[in-house]
Amino acid sequence: MEERERNQVDSDLIEQIDEEEMHELVRQAQDAALFDAELKKADEKPARRFPRWLFWLISGVFLFSTFSFVFQIYSIPAIEFLAASARLSADEKIKEYKASVVTIAAGDSKGTGFSISSDGKILTNYHVVEGNKQVMVDFPDDGIYMGDVVATYEEIDLALLDVNGNDLPYLELAEQPDYIENDSVIFIGNPLRFHGIANEGSIIHPIRLSGWEEDTVMMKAPVYRGNSGSPVINEGGQVIGVVFAKMKHEDYGKVGLFVPIESFRMAKEQGK
Repeated sequence: MEERERNQVDSDLIEQIDEEEMHELVRQAQDAALFDAELKKADEKPARRFPRWLFWLISGVFLFSTFSFVFQIYSIPAIEFLAASARLSADEKIKEYKASVVTIAAGDSKGTGFSISSDGKILTNYHVVEGNKQVMVDFPDDGIYMGDVVATYEEIDLALLDVNGNDLPYLELAEQPDYIENDSVIFIGNPLRFHGIANEGSIIHPIRLSGWEEDTVMMKAPVYRGNSGSPVINEGGQVIGVVFAKMKHEDYGKVGLFVPIESFRMAKEQGK
């Protein structure tokens, strides 16, 4: 049985932007604002005091409605990464890494990318920008740029973008990194409509997927939609790979997959 059949690969980690869900969130926010306004009006009328019990009843109904909607979108295990990100983001080094991780909007989908030079070179997945010559690139602190797709490496699912910027933050690419089992890594991305989420994982080992000419690397890590293009960073603060997929492995369960950074170097040098 082929590797792809035995181990289910989900290479589509780009996040679809659902207008109906976004409109619902806006409506919820509007309802909250109207509710607050009504409470203020009630407080201004001393002759008709707003009953405290009714306040808590309405608040409870509103919160239940809001959280019911949220949990229809996000499972409890998925929400757990927010706590992990908050803990990791307290580290000054990780705060610095996050400044170089961008949101890429292409058509009606979004993914992650990261800056690899101060003059605006951005690395991401090919499937994030596929079919587009220009995309929107949003830096956390440096604003929004239009990015040109200047090179694609479809065989390893990577693409190189260029934005017209100067003195931009960037991440350093590792030189000939090792992929040692159980080594700790950090990856940063924009999963499930959140932005700049840092999470941690550990290396499992390289794996050759069906249809690939180069090895990819498995890591035990919580990878979700929107993580496409996330940089995988070693303990020295250098990028060792780019997240492109997740997989249900017959031995390791749910794992993340990333393209080794030396595969990008080789493809770029060969001009593929």
